[in-house]
Amino acid sequence: MAEVTILGAGVAGLCVATELAARGLAPRVIDPAGGPGAQGCSWWAGGMLAPECESVTAEAPVVRLGREAADWWARHTAVTRAGSLVIAPARDRGELDRFARRSQRHERVDAAALEPDLPAHDALHYPREAHLDPRAALGDLARGLAARGIAIARDGARRGTVIDCRGLAARDALPDLRGVRGEMLMLRSRELTLARPVRLLHPRHPLYVVPRGDGVFMLGATQLESDATGPVTARALLELLSAAYALHPAFAEAELVETGADARPAFADNLPRIRRHGDVIHVNGLFRHGFLLAPALARMVAELVTEGRIPEVMDEDRDQRHVARG
Repeated sequence: MAEVTILGAGVAGLCVATELAARGLAPRVIDPAGGPGAQGCSWWAGGMLAPECESVTAEAPVVRLGREAADWWARHTAVTRAGSLVIAPARDRGELDRFARRSQRHERVDAAALEPDLPAHDALHYPREAHLDPRAALGDLARGLAARGIAIARDGARRGTVIDCRGLAARDALPDLRGVRGEMLMLRSRELTLARPVRLLHPRHPLYVVPRGDGVFMLGATQLESDATGPVTARALLELLSAAYALHPAFAEAELVETGADARPAFADNLPRIRRHGDVIHVNGLFRHGFLLAPALARMVAELVTEGRIPEVMDEDRDQRHVARG
């Protein structure tokens, strides 16, 4: 059995460990935090498995590989398959039309027909999309590994092939990584119920709202070219709450449960890389698509380690990159 050490227990590291374990390996997983916790961009993810919505701004590989995500996650944690809803105020109907032209697999609906607590809005429904609770999902992966005898250590010797999934902390080895800051809020409202993520095409402050259950909603997210990790700025708080109020006035009376910010790791083109330097394999650059793309990248890494199959996103030479083009 090959020896493998995985650095990092965020979404990338845990997905890679899970894929390797499914193939009979028992990787060592090392993370200074000792496992998933209230830190890192995985902890603050929205949890939307929405490749069709992402197609409006993302490259084709993100969409194609992201379509694997919902089925993969459903094998390991609870996934809600209620689709995604995209709406815009009446004055911004043109933005909704543009979104529709640049994406596929949607249907025109009245938002209130799917989400009775929302006012009537022309909307796009993406019925094949899904969402999950990232914190619960990370915990389920960690418990699944523990059931196989794979614990997460805070430190230890690196043995065999090293798979570096440290995100932005890996800039010591990947200097072309950059940070993209995102700021998020958690609100609790007893007056509002949503079954699926809702994206508001606000002209100044685009917003997504993801239901977490028990009246709790994740609101996000700003996107700033910065590797600063916190705390949330007053400006971000005002912008997100203003957009949430535009979606539904009930958010004005909601409880502010939690705020957080972190920096997502990204390369210049916002596409992920699997990069090999000697015995070290780097899995990085998932940008804001961590839960969407980690399953596909984990599969590719497991195939590389166990079968020698070269991943389509392999980037062995930084000067001669071979990134999937759809």
